Amino acid sequence: MSDAAVALRSRVQRRTVAVLAAAQVIGGLGAGAALSVGALLVRDVSGSSAWAGLATTMLTLGAALLALPLATLAGRTGRRVSLTTGWLLAVVGALVTIAGAQAGSVVLTLAGLFVLGANTATNFQSRYAATDLAEPTQVGRSLSLVVWSTTIGAVLGPNLTTPGAAVADRLGLPDLAGPFVFAAIGFVVAALLMAVALVPDPLVLARRLHVDAGGTEHPRRSLRDALAVLRVNLPARTGVVTVASAHAVMVSVMAMTPVHMADHHASLTVIGLTISLHIAGMFALSPVMGLLADRWGRGRTIIAGQATLLLAVLIAGTSGHSEVQITIGLVLLGLGWSASMIAGSALVAGTVEIEERPSVQGLSDLLMNLAGAFGGLLAGVVVNLWGFGPLNVVAAFLTVPVIRMVLAGRHRPPR
Repeated sequence: MSDAAVALRSRVQRRTVAVLAAAQVIGGLGAGAALSVGALLVRDVSGSSAWAGLATTMLTLGAALLALPLATLAGRTGRRVSLTTGWLLAVVGALVTIAGAQAGSVVLTLAGLFVLGANTATNFQSRYAATDLAEPTQVGRSLSLVVWSTTIGAVLGPNLTTPGAAVADRLGLPDLAGPFVFAAIGFVVAALLMAVALVPDPLVLARRLHVDAGGTEHPRRSLRDALAVLRVNLPARTGVVTVASAHAVMVSVMAMTPVHMADHHASLTVIGLTISLHIAGMFALSPVMGLLADRWGRGRTIIAGQATLLLAVLIAGTSGHSEVQITIGLVLLGLGWSASMIAGSALVAGTVEIEERPSVQGLSDLLMNLAGAFGGLLAGVVVNLWGFGPLNVVAAFLTVPVIRMVLAGRHRPPR
């Protein structure tokens, strides 16, 4: 690669990370708001706690089913069009959720949350967009900086319950619909930022530089192609399983925490603070996790993340009425997810060729969010039948396949 090409790649990479980070700050506001009140809104609209787990299930199911089409769109047109489309879909989801709450329709509310899952799909695709032009030794760092930028909005989002209720009152909406108004506004701004500022497109430029350096121009865009890559690429396969498993653990426990705390008479303010600290755990130390993944090793970082998840479910599952203990458990849950997700994603981004990345990354996000959707659905059923403690026991077993794959991969070179 010529000196001019290297300079161009470096300059565009810095700009890309900055633009993606700015969008994550704004879009994270909506994500935090939706996560904190989604289950409570569905419970109020439906009149049953058994339905509450479906809120996170629909968010993650929507993210799963929209991840692959958005990745396919990225493979064909680049990241800019795909990310802009994702944020606009999230706007539609927020508005439909508000309409469902106003109409008292659980079906419409869940449909809105499903489309709102585009926010999550777009959020996670952004982390991969940050790696398109990254140097091989800085994949974890670049990815983690974009993930970290979600912290500000995501931590503030759950604390919009009170001001959201005031806004909802002025608009004649149910109190818990208020945070979704803020979410819709944030998503609009993020979409505009992608459309205007993500130029040049990092994936398009990465492919052009790849061809100029003598590479082939035959991007693989189908689900079948992605599966073919994972069959022969053990490190990438390990990364995909790690991300999916960690997300299932995190979502299943986090989804029912607001309901668990409300059943023990915790106030909305305390619940919002707990979720905020959990989200801070997910994102605030992302640069540290990225640094560990790049320098300490992705496999070791994954093992550390899985160990933290095990400690988290032990503390959360035995918290009982203790608001302090459940908060500690949720913070650790976020940290374990962060280490696992960043190291697993870096493993995928760093071991898959540029022409194959969008399809493999889309499949990874599909599986991750399907795992989260299953976890959220299972969480509601388990808590309704046996309680919050047994839910954490079930979540603990999901770490076993990941640990086994990482240990097996230490003795097998990539193919």
